[in-house]
Amino acid sequence: MRFKILIIPLILLAGITFFVSKADRSNQNGSTEGPKEVNLSGKSKVKYPQDFVVVMIGDSMTEALGNSDEIKSYLTDYYPDKTFEVLNYGFGATNILSAMDRIVVETQHGRSFRPINEIAYDLILLESFGQNPLSEYSLDEGLKRQTEELDKIVEELTSSNPQGKIVFITTISPNKMIFAKNQVDLSPQVRKEWVAERIAYMKNHIKYAKENNIPLINVFEESLMENADGNPEYISEDDYIHPSPTGIRFISRAVADFIYENNIFQR
Repeated sequence: MRFKILIIPLILLAGITFFVSKADRSNQNGSTEGPKEVNLSGKSKVKYPQDFVVVMIGDSMTEALGNSDEIKSYLTDYYPDKTFEVLNYGFGATNILSAMDRIVVETQHGRSFRPINEIAYDLILLESFGQNPLSEYSLDEGLKRQTEELDKIVEELTSSNPQGKIVFITTISPNKMIFAKNQVDLSPQVRKEWVAERIAYMKNHIKYAKENNIPLINVFEESLMENADGNPEYISEDDYIHPSPTGIRFISRAVADFIYENNIFQR
């Protein structure tokens, strides 16, 4: 049977509360003011009171970042006089084909999520969904479908929020020796094959960003060891899939560093 993250019990995520109500999230940044409806470029948008709003969209690797306190903390170090809201649209056990729904319609994942294209965000981080490959297709066909979907997503984001910046991001690399070892019993060869499939989708995400001149936060390559395998330090020992606390800090630091070093938010 071909492996899908869908069949794995996401132990790491089960006991964590990732989100609060969409009207009250801004309180975490010290503001009692909630988001408001505004008109931008002739379109009604939800405007948060923080200086900068980041939206993250991905699978459980993104969901594992929770309320993104680490990202906001690192950004505050760089921009001490600014405030930030980070909206996490990471939905576990989902692939790239589900991403468009989060952008254009209200979706449900533990609670209601308003459509992303109704939010006046400054930056959207689009993760690769590599941990949930399109295994129902051959690898070539799956990568083709991934590319086609990225075309649609980028077009929709660009047209619905021309002021918002789009940045692609890959997450930490899986490790071919330990991947999902607490979840499924695999032979070493099959484990390597599953990892190779996931890496193929991450690399295709990277390729798309480079070919289309889209800024890229390449956490995947930054998380590799000298032997080109994923660094276990960044991988949770609960399931050997999701980021460990060290991995969460590593991803969060990469995001904040990239934003600052590339002047994504005007200083």
